[in-house]
This record gives sequence, structure tokens and C-alpha cells, in this order.
Amino acid sequence: MVFPTQRQECFFAGHVAAFQSLRGVPKRLSYDNLKTAVLRIMEGRNRIEQSAFVTFRSHYLFESRYCTPGQGHEKGGVEHGVGYVRRNFLTPLLSGDSFAAINKELLAACQADDERRVDRQTQTIGEMWAQEQRAFRAVPAEFACCSSHEVTLNPYGQVVFETNRYSVPVERAQKHLVVKAYPFQVEVLAHDQKIATHVRCYGREQDILEPLHYLPLLLERPGAFEHALPLRQWRSQWPPLYEQLLAHLRTTTAAQSTHQAESQAIRHFIQILLLHREQPAALMEQAIAHALQAGIAHVEGITFCLNRLLDPAPLVAALDLREHPTLANVGTQAVPLTQYNQLLGGDR
Repeated sequence: MVFPTQRQECFFAGHVAAFQSLRGVPKRLSYDNLKTAVLRIMEGRNRIEQSAFVTFRSHYLFESRYCTPGQGHEKGGVEHGVGYVRRNFLTPLLSGDSFAAINKELLAACQADDERRVDRQTQTIGEMWAQEQRAFRAVPAEFACCSSHEVTLNPYGQVVFETNRYSVPVERAQKHLVVKAYPFQVEVLAHDQKIATHVRCYGREQDILEPLHYLPLLLERPGAFEHALPLRQWRSQWPPLYEQLLAHLRTTTAAQSTHQAESQAIRHFIQILLLHREQPAALMEQAIAHALQAGIAHVEGITFCLNRLLDPAPLVAALDLREHPTLANVGTQAVPLTQYNQLLGGDR
């Protein structure tokens, strides 16, 4: 696997992915005195390990063995394997839309390599591995590969982690919160309950803001709609259809005074945006398009369109009346209108 950093949570996540892929946990693993595992090097092979690594080892029940500093011959086979992987799997440098895509490509390359037969061996890598796997322990419940940090909410409904600011839902915000940092995401918790999840940012002094977190506050202060940074960021990316909807809402409330009309239109628009909390963006866009076309572009109308998209009216198949030809014309013949005179007291 590849990771954006060498932090301890990535070190652990790489282990977990390996155990899952290998479908077992080895009894002993060898290391080269990396700081994510070793706190202090003592005499001989003795090491004082990082407390988090001791917890991790204890969860998966494997022993750790450390190479002697400066003695490269102790891990010559490992260095050779690393070189093979670098030359064959990482040259040229891999590129992709995400780390998940790159890691998927690497996993496929490793699995294909199981068909290779190493020089002077009678079996393939996969065949030899099938025999060795029997000595592995079963994989226990997955370990949470994250670091935890106590944080304090700032006046803007955000928590700061590694110089970056992450938003928190305003209705669930509390003064003291906990951030759990995973290799690729950040979770914010209040009393052990997850209240926000963000893609982890490895830049510095960046704002990672979820606009949905601020919508309840904007309902109370619609005048801030045009100036709120999270909404400006979202607005630069959302489909033009949303601007059509906002213009429509402003037009339909124009009968009121200018200030009241604008505030009311913004509130209605925010109520519609809040539907994103439950529905995916693509479905919302469809529902808004249907509502505008049908002339029901308001909260209730868009909710109706969403419900129709989620649970469309069933199509009723035509009855097959080939075995009942006498019923074939039922409902198609002309109705004798003189029968209605009976209801009017006319001729019978």
C-alpha cells in the first residue's frame, strides 16, 4: 500500500491491510528500528517500544524482532524484495484519482505476482504461500488505526487539527470534542458519538468545511447566505439548476416587501438544501429539475418529486383477454347518455 505520510496510523493501517490480504497474522515480524514502533534502542536486540505499537501488537498477538543497527546483511532478502517491487510495480511512478485507486492497482499486481516462480524454486509464489499460511493465526477483530486528540471548538463551529480547520454541525457543536485521525479521514466525536467526518487534509492552514453543517444557522440568519464561506465554496461547484431554483423562489416571493421577500426566498432555498443530508446530490438535481418543470419548485414539491424518484408508481401491465374475447371491448364502447336522464327524473 501507499500512504500520504509515514505517521503511526498509516503504519498500523498497512499492517491491517496486509493481515486481511494474507488472511492471517504471522507469529513474528521483523523491523528496522523505525520510530513509529521503537521509542529507544537498548543493548543488543532489546528495544523500548512505542506504547501505541505495544497495544497494536497485543491486539494481533505477534512478536516483534528488530535488526541490529548498521547490519544490512540481516535483512538482505527483504531489501532484494523491496527492490523487485520498486522496479516492477512502482516504476514509472503510479498515478491515480485517489490513494484507493492506486492501492487497488498495487494489490492486483501483487496477486498477479503469485503466479511467478522464483529462480531455483519448483513451485510458484502462490503455491508456496498456501503451505505457509497454515502456520498463521486467524485475523481478530479489526484494530482502529487512528490517533485521538482532544480539541476545543472555536467560535466559527470548527475544530483545529494539525493547523487545519474542520467544520462541525452547528446543532451538535460542543465546547470540548475529540478528533480521531485515520490515514485518509478525520472523525469528530462528542461523548463517543461521531458527529462529523471529513477527508483528511495533509496541507497546512486549510479550511475543510461542509456547507450542510452551517445550514441550520443560516435559516436563522438568511442575510449571511451570500457571504458565508462554506456556501460560497459550494455555490461555485453546484449545478446551474440550483441558481434557477433560487431565482424562481425570489420571483415567487416578490409580492412581499423587498427585505422580507429576499429573506423568505433564502429560507425556502436553505430548507431545500437541507434535503441533501438525506439524499445524494444526483437525486436532488433530478428532483429539482422535475419540480421546476412541473411548476412545484418549493420544499413540499421537491420532497414529492424525491419520493416519486425513490418509489416510482408501478407500471400496470395490460390485461391479456385473448381467452375472454367477450370482455375485449369492455370500457371502449360508447356510453348511452340517455341513461343519465334517469338521475334527472327524465324519461326512463
